[in-house]
Amino acid sequence: MRTQDIVRKLRDEAGNGNVAVWEDGTMTVVPPDYPGEAAGRNPLVVLKPIRLVNEFELLDFALTDEGLLSTIEEAVRSAGGQCSREPGAQGR
Repeated sequence: MRTQDIVRKLRDEAGNGNVAVWEDGTMTVVPPDYPGEAAGRNPLVVLKPIRLVNEFELLDFALTDEGLLSTIEEAVRSAGGQCSREPGAQGR
């Protein structure tokens, strides 16, 4: 999955709930009190949009922020998932 796709989803869903990232690369919005399991399976990670992307006035800033991109990549990878940046994308 692409780190920037996760950032876009987080930005789109800020205020609607948290974002669960699944092993197959799908992302779903879950409530803040989500227990972490659906249909007998667990997401790789549940990310909190407001905490991660609220500081960025524009999506373009979030898509290139080295700290944000690295934080998301570390969370996904530490849960056993694969995550990489879009080709040619460089963090600031």
